[in-house]
Amino acid sequence: MSMKVVASANHVFLSRNLAQYHRNPLLYSTYRGLFDFTPITRTRREFTQKKLVGYSMHQLYSVVADVDKYNTFVPFCKKSFVYDRKPGRSLKADLIIGFPPLNESYTSTVTLKAPTLVRAECVDGRLFNYLLTAWQFSPGLKDIPQSCVIDFMVSFEFKSLLHSQLSNLFFDQLVKQMEYAFIQEAEQRYGTPAIKSHVLVSNKS
Repeated sequence: MSMKVVASANHVFLSRNLAQYHRNPLLYSTYRGLFDFTPITRTRREFTQKKLVGYSMHQLYSVVADVDKYNTFVPFCKKSFVYDRKPGRSLKADLIIGFPPLNESYTSTVTLKAPTLVRAECVDGRLFNYLLTAWQFSPGLKDIPQSCVIDFMVSFEFKSLLHSQLSNLFFDQLVKQMEYAFIQEAEQRYGTPAIKSHVLVSNKS
């Protein structure tokens, strides 16, 4: 069988399987119910995305839950220190983020439910009025065990007007870099993905 025929067959197979996710997308309102948001204000920014990726739930969960190592692969994360750890349930983390002219620290409480959920919420209130990030992992394609669906969300509001203005300028770039960094780290740890990533639903405000 020629390479062209194989590539075409693989494309048809993947397209048919992807259709199941597009027929029933996770709507924006569902995200808000799932993660229990507070009302959005004009200065709050929010991004949600549903994506099919070529790594298993356990693999992606292990990367996102590895908060100790965020400073080695998460953009603009200069330091990450974990404490008050309750194995498999929760932890607290002090993070320092820095990109000109911002260089600030904050504390997050991280909820862990292996291998389905990593949820981090800012609790100190010094830098953010509100900050919530969440990753939910669910099974991917039935015929490709090395795949899963990621529901990724970040919602935040800075205390400082300057920081809010900066986030408006660089918001799209920041969230894309952040989400991509975790996929890159999975590739460093587990090798080439089983399938190419596919964005299923994406929303921002």
